[in-house]
Amino acid sequence: MAGQITKATEQRNPRTRGLDNKSTLEIVRTIHREDTTVNKAVAKALPAIARAVDAIVAAFQHGGRVFYVGAGTSGRLAALDAAELPPTFGTSPRMVQAVIAGGRRALTHAVEGAEDNRAKGARDLAAHKITAQDAIVGITASGSTPYVLGALEFAAKHKAVTIGITSNPGTAITLAAKISIVTPTGPEVITGSTRMKAGTAQKMVLNMLTTAAMIRMGRVYDNWMIGVSLTNQKLQARGLRILVEASGATVDEATRALRQSGHTMEVALIMLKKGLGPREAKLLLDRSDGNVHNALGRKKPGSKGSS
Repeated sequence: MAGQITKATEQRNPRTRGLDNKSTLEIVRTIHREDTTVNKAVAKALPAIARAVDAIVAAFQHGGRVFYVGAGTSGRLAALDAAELPPTFGTSPRMVQAVIAGGRRALTHAVEGAEDNRAKGARDLAAHKITAQDAIVGITASGSTPYVLGALEFAAKHKAVTIGITSNPGTAITLAAKISIVTPTGPEVITGSTRMKAGTAQKMVLNMLTTAAMIRMGRVYDNWMIGVSLTNQKLQARGLRILVEASGATVDEATRALRQSGHTMEVALIMLKKGLGPREAKLLLDRSDGNVHNALGRKKPGSKGSS
C-alpha cells in the first residue's frame, strides 16, 4: 500500500540473498547464523518480560487465569506452552489457556482469514468470561494481527491486565497492551516467514513468562521440577531421582513417601523434609496455596504458632 512503512519482519534480508543457489550446508549455516541474533533481540526485552511475569503472578495470586491469544504460528506456540504446564508443574489446565484464531483446527491446519477478524478475537475471549483478575497475553510477530488486537481491546475493557509480544516496535499491539514485550528480530531468512526468527523469539519469551511465574508461585523447589506429574515410567524415574536429591532421603524412603502421598511429589517432599504424615503434609501444602517453599517454612498443623 502506498506510503505504508514495511515492518522489519517483512523486509528482505540482505544477508540471505541468493539462498536458493547455496549448497545444503551453506543454507543451514545461513539459517543458523541468523538464529544466533534472536537471543540478543530477546535480551533487549528482559525488563518488560520481568514486569509481565510479575503481572501474571499477581493474577494467579488473586485467583485469575492467563490467556494467550494468537494466530498461526503464534497461536500454535501458545497452545504448546499452555499444554506443557500441567504435566511440568502439576497445575490445573485452567490456569494458562490458549485462544487461537480459527479454533482447534488451526492447530494443525491453516485457517485462512481467521486472523483478520477483529470481532472474532473479542468474541472468542469473551467466551471464557474474562474478569479483572485475569491476564491476557497477545502474541503477534507483526504487531498488528486484528484477531489479537480485538481480544486485547476486549480484555482492557474488562480491566484485565494486557501483555503484548511482538517483533516490531511501534506497532498497534504496543499501544493496545499495558505491558509491551518487543523482540526486534528483524528480516527473516526467507522474507516474511515469521515462523523462523520471530517464532523462536516468541517461544523463548513464553518459556520465560510461565517458567518464571511458576517459580515465583512456589511450583519449583530450588531448581527441581517438584510438581512434575508422574504419568509414565520415564517421569516416575525422574520424580524419584528428584525427590531423593531434594530431600536427602534414601531411595527406599523416597519410594515409600511417594506411595503414601498418592504419588504427589510436593506432598512427598514435605513429608520427608518435615517428618510428617501424608495428611499433615497435604494440609501444609493446601494452607500455602500449593507453594512448596512456603509450606516447608511452616510449622506442623495445629502446633503452637502455626496459622
